[in-house]
Amino acid sequence: MKGSIIIVSIIMFIFVSGFFLFSNGQRARDIPDPPSPEIMSTDTKKSAVFAGGCFWGIEAVYEELEGVYEAVSGYSGGEKDTASYDVVSSGRTNHAESVHIIYNPQVISYGSLLKVFFTVAHDPTQLNYQGPDHGKQYRSVVFYTDAEQKRMTEEYIKNLEDEKVFDDPIVTQVVPLEVFYPAEGYHQNFLKLNPTHPYIVYWDIPKLEHLKEEFPDLIVKE
Repeated sequence: MKGSIIIVSIIMFIFVSGFFLFSNGQRARDIPDPPSPEIMSTDTKKSAVFAGGCFWGIEAVYEELEGVYEAVSGYSGGEKDTASYDVVSSGRTNHAESVHIIYNPQVISYGSLLKVFFTVAHDPTQLNYQGPDHGKQYRSVVFYTDAEQKRMTEEYIKNLEDEKVFDDPIVTQVVPLEVFYPAEGYHQNFLKLNPTHPYIVYWDIPKLEHLKEEFPDLIVKE
């Protein structure tokens, strides 16, 4: 996508598949669990919105999880009239490429979604870029939808920092969700529809492999 198109070779694919994408090289066992919610939810449908680089890979990661009804690629943080790929890609809007996750909290917790976000979906120490993609549209953000998500996210980031899980500072923003704008149709389910796309093969397929390695219990059962 995006910043550059990568020519992929078998050697590169094997290397990337075998090596965790993050420069910090974190494993799930190294990362503390998120705080528990104060009140157990009785809802069967809630939303979470995360941003951390190209939305293709983040969407694909969350679509693999049991209890996630849908993950939609889109834009958050800016105005309606700038919520289009060409404009957002210019880096001159306040939008971040984001993913709107609709999930069942009786099946998967918000805490689990957070842990996947900080462990597999992206590198929370990269400021205004992610891998080959540069610009504030690729910044790391948790767009919280209520006070409980805000509390849990802020506490979790503090726990990660206190435990010195990452070598570099966490730069993830925690801001209220105002509006989420779905991206153009050709961005939805991009990995499933384009599994041999060079960007997907080099940057996103390894995320799915890492997800299966670190969180086998969270993945949809075949």
